[in-house]
Amino acid sequence: MSAELSPMPEGLRERKKRLTREAIFAAAGRLFAARGFENVTVAEIADAANVSVKTVFTYVSAKEELLFRGQPTVLDAVVGAVANRRLGQTPLVAAAQALLAAVGERDEDRSLEAFQRMISSGPAARSLARARWEETEIQLAEVLLAEAPAVHAGSPAERAARRLTAAQIMVLVRTVTSEEVADLVTKSADTDAARREALSNWIRDAAGRLARGLQSAPR
Repeated sequence: MSAELSPMPEGLRERKKRLTREAIFAAAGRLFAARGFENVTVAEIADAANVSVKTVFTYVSAKEELLFRGQPTVLDAVVGAVANRRLGQTPLVAAAQALLAAVGERDEDRSLEAFQRMISSGPAARSLARARWEETEIQLAEVLLAEAPAVHAGSPAERAARRLTAAQIMVLVRTVTSEEVADLVTKSADTDAARREALSNWIRDAAGRLARGLQSAPR
């Protein structure tokens, strides 16, 4: 039996490049979450990461590439919650619980409030968000399809059913980050704690309403 090969240790050069990249994406994520995508310049990102603008463009070709490509976001949390849900829990309930957890999340990367603020910061951010929503829907469909019985997994009917479930979950995700829900929550309470509670209540109510349309969907 051959011995397993140990992974090659990370060299100094590779380590420095990885740490620089992580610093750039982390700085961009913090600034986008705090002020919105449209209101942050590449120069400010470079300054926050303690690198030059030229160095930033060594890792990305445009500022847009820094959005949704750093630390895990609310969307990643939703996919993870659906993939790792407990036995008998529906995908919708798992997704709703991930959103509820993100309401009170202090980490800016995983905070629903920060995600909403970033998306609403301008047309470029909204356009990128739409592309990310599509990617997330595809990921959800793949997760759900992987759970299907092997005899049905490749059938067009099964694939379509799982994509429908993924799309319905994304209705909740997309709506919770909409201007309409943000306006509803803002006008329904006058303190941060009360607004968080109002948003949580909306998520529970919306998930309950959607569940009635998902009852016949695969679990």
